[in-house]
Amino acid sequence: MSSINPWLVDDIIRRALAEDVGYGDLTTNGTVPGDLHGSGVIHAKAFGVLAGVEVAVRTFQILDPNLRFEVFCRDGERLIPGTVIARVLGPVRSILTGERVALNFLQYLSGIATRTASCVELVREYGVHIVDTRKTAPGLRYLSKYAVRAGGGQNHRFGLGDGVLIKDNHIAAAGGIKEAIKACRQSVPHTVKVEVEVESMEQVREAVDAGADIILLDNMAPPAMREAVAYVSGRVLLEASGKLTEEALVEVAKTGIDLISIGALTHSVTALDISLDLNQAKAPGDKWQ
Repeated sequence: MSSINPWLVDDIIRRALAEDVGYGDLTTNGTVPGDLHGSGVIHAKAFGVLAGVEVAVRTFQILDPNLRFEVFCRDGERLIPGTVIARVLGPVRSILTGERVALNFLQYLSGIATRTASCVELVREYGVHIVDTRKTAPGLRYLSKYAVRAGGGQNHRFGLGDGVLIKDNHIAAAGGIKEAIKACRQSVPHTVKVEVEVESMEQVREAVDAGADIILLDNMAPPAMREAVAYVSGRVLLEASGKLTEEALVEVAKTGIDLISIGALTHSVTALDISLDLNQAKAPGDKWQ
């Protein structure tokens, strides 16, 4: 996995810390001596795929630059219960204050990576790509899409400004598929691909004739998808979408489709169980070597 972009991520982390820490950690500051040092071990408590370890590290670093780290796993690695992911060392107050935010990122992103990896594995032999959507928690899209890649998936457009996806409401407003595609071609750079969402073979034919680069088959049954694959014959990319469950993925993949987009990768996340345990604590005044 490529590293996260700190220009984008640090602002997300700072907002999360401000939300959680607020005016200070009343519990930790009241129970933990300010000069107590220790180490916290971050470990998995379930099977899954890791994502967000750099985000967790940055969370602690932003909270307290005096904290040190030992990272034992990289994003994209498989986890089993007991896998030690990282160790954070330094002031115990800082470890405990940053624990929840760091774990929230790790659990959430690893949940996305784990779900994605499961879907990718189901369709691996069919050559189809699993992609995400814009159905992400507000403010967390960059990290969510990063986690999809950690799980072996691919990203659809990041936002409204980096790709054209003409949907039913756009078609209705423009007066038809042909008119919508023509209007977009005239207004966007030549480097931008134009995708159109369709619901029938009639619309597939119209989209091909109008020069679409990608056609999204929305809520179409596998037999109709196979017909579309045969008709298109590689002239454009075909994407399947529409509340696809993991149970239905194999049947869809068998149709010869190029892409399967799944909103549930990011909008219905089951957090992976990851924990931090305070492992050691030095007496006040003692230093870590």
